[in-house]
Amino acid sequence: MTKRTKRMLIMLGAVVLLIALLALGFFLHIRQLMASSPKPTPQTVSATIIRKVEWQPHLASVGTLVAVRGVDVTSEIAGLVRSIHFKSGQEVKAGQVLLQLNADADLAQLRALEAAAELAASVLARDRQQFAVQAISQAQIDNDVADLKSRKALAAQQAALVEKKTIRAPFAGKLGITTVNPGQYLNPGDKIVTLQTIDPIYVDFYIPQKQLSGLQVGQVLNLSSDAHANTVFAGKVSAISSKVDPATRNVQVEATVANPQRQLLPGMFANVTVEVGGKKQYLTLPQTAITYNPYGSTVFVVQPAQQAPKAAAPGGAAPPPKAGELAVRQVFVTTGETRGDQVAVLTGLTEGQQVVTSGQIKLKNGSPVVISNVVEPGNNPRPTPQEH
Repeated sequence: MTKRTKRMLIMLGAVVLLIALLALGFFLHIRQLMASSPKPTPQTVSATIIRKVEWQPHLASVGTLVAVRGVDVTSEIAGLVRSIHFKSGQEVKAGQVLLQLNADADLAQLRALEAAAELAASVLARDRQQFAVQAISQAQIDNDVADLKSRKALAAQQAALVEKKTIRAPFAGKLGITTVNPGQYLNPGDKIVTLQTIDPIYVDFYIPQKQLSGLQVGQVLNLSSDAHANTVFAGKVSAISSKVDPATRNVQVEATVANPQRQLLPGMFANVTVEVGGKKQYLTLPQTAITYNPYGSTVFVVQPAQQAPKAAAPGGAAPPPKAGELAVRQVFVTTGETRGDQVAVLTGLTEGQQVVTSGQIKLKNGSPVVISNVVEPGNNPRPTPQEH
C-alpha cells in the first residue's frame, strides 16, 4: 500500500468520525429539547351528567298565516265617489255600508221606470174591466200582462244598478288602509280597501310525507311568531291536503288558531310545533356537547385518568396519571330529535356518565381535564331569546 493511499484512508476515517460526532451531538441536542418541552397540562372544560328526561315528540315546521276570509273590496260598476263611511283599520259588520257612489241619474231613471210600470198596471186593470163586458179581446189582456212584466223587470234591473252604487262589507272583519277619497272616479275592479276576517285565523304549513302518519285532524299545535316572541298561540289541525306535492314530497296542512287580540295578521310567518304520539324517555345533552363530523357525531366522556386512553406526550411516554386525575374518552353517538338547547342521544351513552359540554376543541382521546362549571352552556328545552 502506497503512502498516498494511506493518507486517503486516514482522511476518509477522519471525515467519518467527524460526521458521527456531529450526528451524536445533534441527537443529544434534540433529546434535551424534547426532555425540556412542557408536559401536557389539564384542560379546563365544563361537563354535565347525562340523565333520562321525559320527551314529547313533535313535528316542527314554518307556516304562513292566512285569513279565514279575505278580499279586496272593489266596485262592480264605474262611478264617482260621493261619500266614504269607514276609517282605515276599522272593524266592520257584514252588510255595513263602506262607500257610496253618485247615483242621482240612476235614481231618476229608476223613478221613470217605476212610473211606467204603474201605468202598465193601471192599463191592465182598466182593460180587465172592459174584458168583463166583452168590450175587448183576450189578446189585449195578454199584451197588457206582458207589458207590465217587462216594465217591472226594467225597474228591478235599474234598482239593482242603483244598489250597486252602495258598496257594502261582504262579511264581518277588519279593514286595511284605503287610498280612496271623495270625488275620486272609480272604474270597475278598482281596489277600495282590503277586508280580512282574522279571528280565528288559519296557518298553512307543510310536513314531509314520512311524518303524515303522526298527524290527524283535531290535533293540538302551538304557534309562535317573532312579532310576539314571548307569546305562544294554541290551535288545532283543521284540514290536511288530499294530495302530496310531487316536487317536494310534502303535504299541506291547515290549522285554525284563535286570535281574539288580533295579534296575528295574514301574511306573517310562524313557527309551528305539533305534538305527536305519547311521551318518551330520552337521554339528553346540551347541543354544544355534540361534535358533528363527516364520519359521525362524537362526545367526550369524562372518567378517571387510569381508565382513559393514554394521550401521546411530545417527549415520549407520558408519566403515569395521579390518583383522582380526570381524562376524556371520545365516544361515537347517534342523535335524535332536538328541542330548544337539548338533543336526544339514542345510542353510545348510558345514564349517569359525565360528558364534556364545552371546550372540546382543545381535547383529544386521553387528554387530562379539569372541570369548571362557572359558565355552563344552555340546556333549556324552551329557551327564550333575550335582548341586551
